[in-house]
Parts: sequence; C-alpha cells; structure tokens
Amino acid sequence: MQNSLKPLEIGLAWCLFCEAVGYDAAQIQQVRQMLLAEKDISKNNIPNAIRPYLKQVGELGDLGFPETLQTLKAYQEKYPQFWRSHIGLVYGGVTKVKQYVFTQSKLPDIRGASALLDRINLVDLKAFFNEYDEVSKYNKDYSKSITISQWLGKNFPNLEAALIPQLIIYSTGGNVLAFCPAKFVDDLANAIEKRYTEETLTANSCAVGAKFKLIETRFGLLPDNVGENDFWLEKYQANQTNEILQAYFAQADEESTEKLFQQRKSFNETVTKLASLFNKRRGGNIITENRHTRRYPVMLETHPYLVRDESDNASAVMIVGELHQEPKLSESLARKRLVGNIAKRDRASKDWYQSRGFSWQPGDAIDIKYIKSWVAKFEHFLETNKLTDSYYQKPHQDRKSVSEALSLIEIGNASQPKGFVGYIYADGNNMGGYIQKIRSAQEYQNFSEDVSEATEKCVYRALFKHLRPHQLKDIPDKDKEKRNDEWIHPFEIITIGGDDVFLIVPGDKALAISQTLCEEFENILKAEGEKRKNVDNKNPYIRDDVCNPQVVHRYHLPEVENPIKNQAQNQSNGNNQCKLSMSGGVLITAEDTPIYYAEKLTSQLMKSSKKYAKELKKKKYYGGTVDFLVMKSVTMISSNIGEYRSQGLTQSGAGQHTLKLYGAPYTLHELGGLLETAKVLKAANFPCSQLYQIRSLLERGKQTTMLNYRYFRVRLSDINAQKLLKSQFEEAWCKPKDNGNKGNLAPWMSLQEEGKEGTIYETIWRDLVDLYPFIEEPHTEFISDNEEKGNQNLKSKIV
Repeated sequence: MQNSLKPLEIGLAWCLFCEAVGYDAAQIQQVRQMLLAEKDISKNNIPNAIRPYLKQVGELGDLGFPETLQTLKAYQEKYPQFWRSHIGLVYGGVTKVKQYVFTQSKLPDIRGASALLDRINLVDLKAFFNEYDEVSKYNKDYSKSITISQWLGKNFPNLEAALIPQLIIYSTGGNVLAFCPAKFVDDLANAIEKRYTEETLTANSCAVGAKFKLIETRFGLLPDNVGENDFWLEKYQANQTNEILQAYFAQADEESTEKLFQQRKSFNETVTKLASLFNKRRGGNIITENRHTRRYPVMLETHPYLVRDESDNASAVMIVGELHQEPKLSESLARKRLVGNIAKRDRASKDWYQSRGFSWQPGDAIDIKYIKSWVAKFEHFLETNKLTDSYYQKPHQDRKSVSEALSLIEIGNASQPKGFVGYIYADGNNMGGYIQKIRSAQEYQNFSEDVSEATEKCVYRALFKHLRPHQLKDIPDKDKEKRNDEWIHPFEIITIGGDDVFLIVPGDKALAISQTLCEEFENILKAEGEKRKNVDNKNPYIRDDVCNPQVVHRYHLPEVENPIKNQAQNQSNGNNQCKLSMSGGVLITAEDTPIYYAEKLTSQLMKSSKKYAKELKKKKYYGGTVDFLVMKSVTMISSNIGEYRSQGLTQSGAGQHTLKLYGAPYTLHELGGLLETAKVLKAANFPCSQLYQIRSLLERGKQTTMLNYRYFRVRLSDINAQKLLKSQFEEAWCKPKDNGNKGNLAPWMSLQEEGKEGTIYETIWRDLVDLYPFIEEPHTEFISDNEEKGNQNLKSKIV
C-alpha cells in the first residue's frame, strides 16, 4: 500500500466499516470526526478502525480480470468477504432543466433559475458529504453550511453522519454519482429529490440507489454463488453473433471480444444498472417497495380569477413596486428573481424579498458566498492566469466599476451593428461512446473532473480572446436604470454544466467565440490527458486513427500566404484528434427576440451540428462542428429550421441537380475559413447591392448564378481585390472534386451524399451575405512579388 491514498479507496473502506459495525451511530460519528479532522489523509494518519477495510479494498484492486468462469469461482472461494460485503451507489440530479430555466421570458429570472440550480448542484449536494470545494475555490475564509446540516438532521436523521467527502465520484453537470453505506441508499436518494423540490418548488429531479456486492464494483454484476452454468467470457465468445449480446456489449469491429467483455463487466455495468433505474423512476414507475413514487414538484394552486405571475402561470403572491416594471411574482418566480439579483451582485435588490415575510433563504443568509456569479468566476480565471491587465482596456481602470450586463439590450449594445446578440449552445460529442469504455470508479472521477474543467475553461478562454469591457452608449432613455457610460462585461453565461454550455454574447462575435470555445475544449482535454497517461504511456483523450482533411473539409487553403493563425484553420494532417469534441449551435438575432424562442432555435442548430459531426465520423473526423443562422426577423421561420432549409432553401426536381442554397453546418476548420472569406469580401469592397443580387440569383439555377458571379467579380475596380477574391473564395471553396479539372464552380461547391444519386451543389454565398454586416472593416495591405513572371502572386494581410 502506498503512503498516499486515493479518496475513493477511503470511501469504499468507509462503507465496509459502517456495515461491519452494524451502522452503530456512535462509532460511525467518532471515526467520521477523525477523518474530517485530517486535511490530507494518508497511510500514516488513517484511523485504525478503517485500516482493515482499506486493506480489503487494496486486495480487490490488485485482482486481475478472471478470464474464465473457473477463475471467477476461485476468487469467490479465496475472497468470500468480497461477496458478503455490500456497497451502496446513488445516482441522481435535476431533470428537464430547460423547462425550469427557460420558462421565463426575462433575463434576470433565467439567470436566477440557472444560478439556483447551480447552487444545489455544486454546493448543496456536496455539502451532504461535508464537501465544500466549490465554495473554498473562491472564498478562502468560507464557513460550512449550518442550514444543510440542520436540514438533513430534521428530514433524514443519521444520514449526515454516514457521509464523508471521499464517497463522491462526481457531482457536476446537474448530476451526482456517489458511494454510500448500503443502509442509507434510499435516504440519500430521497434527500437529493427533496432538496431540489423544497428549494425550487417547480424543478424536476430524480435520484435512485442500489446495493451492490463489493466485488461488483470491480467486475460488474455477479451472482451470489458462481456456478458452472453462469454466463461468462466463454459463453459470450460462443454466442457473440447474438444480436442482444452485440447490443449489450457494444460490438465494435476494432475491439477484441475479450476487451469488449472486460469493458462491460466492470464498474461500468453497475452504473448502467443505475442509469436504467433512473430512467424508470423518471417515468413515474415504482422501482423498489421501500420508496414511494417519484417526488413530483408541489402543485401550486391557481384560480381563473386570481392574478398569475409573469411566466410560471402560478398565482402571484406579490407585486414588487421596488423593481423595474413592477413585476407580479409567485413564490417560485420570486426565488428565481432574488437569486438572479444576487448572481449579478446587485445587493440593493434584495430588501423587497425580505420585507414580504418569506422564510426561505438562498443559503445560510442572503450572501454571495453560496451563489457565485459566472462573471465573478470569469474574473477569478483572469486573476489566476494573470490575464487581468490584458483583458481590461485601461490598466488604470477601476475594475470594480465593470459590472455584469443587466439586459440583452446592453449585450446588443456591444455588437457592430448594434442591437444584435448571439446565442451559443454547445454540447459534447462522443461522450456516451467514451463512457462505455470506462472500467473503474476512479476513471469515472477523472473523466468527470477533466470534462468539467475543460468545459468551464474553454468558455473563459473564448470570452477573453474575443471580448473586452464595453462602455454603454445610446441606451434608450426608456430604460429605467439609465446605464449610459457604464462599463460592462458584454456577455451572459446562462449555464456551464457537465459538457453543456449556453451563452449570450454580442452578435458580431458569436461565431468567433463558438469556434474558439470548441477548439479550446479539445486542447484542454488533450493537455489534461498528458497528466493521466495510462500504463502504455498513451494519452487517454487522443485517438490513434488519422483523418484526411482533403476529404473531410470543404475549405482548402490557397497556395498564397494565408493570414489564418488559429488552430482550426491550419490544415493539419489529421493526427492527434481528440476523442471528445464539442458541437455548437449559434443564433444571431435581434436583442428583442424572446429568449425562450431563441433557445428553441439554438437548440435545433446545436442538434443539427451534432448530426453533422456524427456523419463525419464515417470519414474518421472526430472534431467539432458548428451550425448557425442569422435571423433578422422573428417571423423569418414559422416552423423549425430543418423544414425551413429543406422547403425554402433546397431545390430539386426530376432530371435536375439538387441545389442547397446554404452551406451550414461547418467543421471548425471550415468555420474559420468562412469568417476569413467574409473578411475578404469586406476588404474587396464588394458592393452590397451585388452581394444581395447574387444571393437572389441562387434560386435561378447553377449556370445563371455562376455567370452572374463572374460578371460581377471581373467588374471590381481593384484588380488586387479580384485576385484576392479568386484565391480566398473560388480556389479555397469552389474547386471541382475532379483534380484534373482546372476550373471552378464559384459560387457553388459539389458534394456526393451517401445513398443519394447524382451530384448535389451547395453554396456558402448566402451565409457570407448574412455575415457581411457583422464583419468589421479590415485593414488590408497588398504586397506583390514575382513580377518578372507577369502574373503577380498576391499576399494579403488582414488585421
């Protein structure tokens, strides 16, 4: 046994100790106090009462995988205690998050709903186990929550004494997975559900738990007594063509049967059982006689003649004249508004709640200690990485005077043109496939920590790269708070959880931020993987296979010097792909677009980009993708984006080529190229009227559009601009797939979709025109060389 101990080893030993002493409260409490008193537990200071069980856990970890049923049977005979000892495992968290968060139409309420869930996810549930890492990260002089302890003592006596920090496997992204002494499994699951209901009143949650044999945390679900006829590797190999077995063991061509069997018969199988129970309980089914049906949120009374609140359709209990627009609030909505005020560090906007006589408090007191603003976390990131001076435009600027944006109007004020905001919704790819190959609780914990850190840091890096504090100008006088000349952080982080991100940023920066965000997610994960190399000295997050970028990407850099500097736009050889990536949906729209409607469309775009990423896996591309839409009118889309594109932007007919009048979604490399091409159009001073005219001609067919494009291009007054457009648009995007063909299809691109006959032609011109107003005027230098050939090569530098 090494001197240092892994927390999960201590957690398992704690469960065995609790069972061995018959869950005697006095003994458990005494040893728990000894564990909590030590900051760094090692072999030297571990309580003596835990040592025998820690030895058992170590022996279990040293066992090799039993290749045969006889070996497994021999294990049971040699280590009967592994079958007699039991461990509890609990999984749960919030469900239907969007229904709770985006029911509201106003940003303060959405911010508050998200912040309240974050507090429960990251603070309350961990506090059950006496873990305060999220609080201590930002508050070194924090104090432990008294209310959590009192709440557990009142509702679930003896539960708190049975829980220690080392039991937590992960608690991020709205879910918690933790070991637990077997006797308290149902109590802990009920406590998780009850906490969400009592704190939010209307949020949905679900939690389940089960009791497992100690050996099952190592080799998956096993019978109480191993017999000759039990299913093991031999029977799997003899029946591996069975479709049920193929589905259960995640059949894959590149994996051997032994490896597939070992991946499933591990801790992974116990978690899969919990996930199945979770889905059953979430559907309202009774999964155990010891627990009632799922604890549904309270039913709030209403009446046809009672005044309702502004979003939850619950009976209003107050009209708050102290707040802007004097909102009508129900109790559940009042909690969201209060937490939203605290999250934006508006200390002056809390008295209205206290004066109404409500007893509920968002923490030990109405204090920012337990409700941390995402902007405050971003500022902490800047300070930790010594980026503060680079972020603020003026070194002497009073940084405390830079506050959060209070409305979409303020975020849109930072855009060029003003009045537009960008919604970004990003989600991880390949997560399920990666999790299926995790074999131990420690790997689960490592994976959760790495993904959570990568998701949060990639957002901060993207915001730092593309945004700076903005001074509000020309805010309408009708805005009651009159914030003109105030400095703000021009973004709103709605949520960062697990592998999900939802942001609101200025419209002109939305695509660049989404691109950087997805790139940095992969970069951070690969960097974290270097710290967790396995026994083969391999990075667990880097793939071995290689993709061909010429086959995957539609954008290919021209031969002339190109100013593209970021990673996504460098044509790599396809090596070192990350096993995990992010796909994002981006909606650029007016600031007055209803948030719930914008979220719905952004979610559709995100799903579209994930679908495209899944299709590209056939070409061995596992990187990120982004789909976007510029919506200048709410009435632009009457159904959904898929129908809008298939019915309004796709042309096909008998004997005709299929024309797609759009190019989205894009890989990250292509997105970088699209932004660069838009800059080229801006630099070339391509007349706006001609841009829009060519877009209108797309519907008239391929030949008509090609002819008109060439006509407009050769009429550009600046010959250098013509060459720039040719190299950065025509040669980069529109070359024929046939390498022997020296022409181009501008403004069209050809592609062959699997399962469809004939060639499909698509174009990025519509996307370029949509982005054109959001591209800032570049400074362009034209440098000519090789003049003796009479055909100058053009080097362009766009700053």
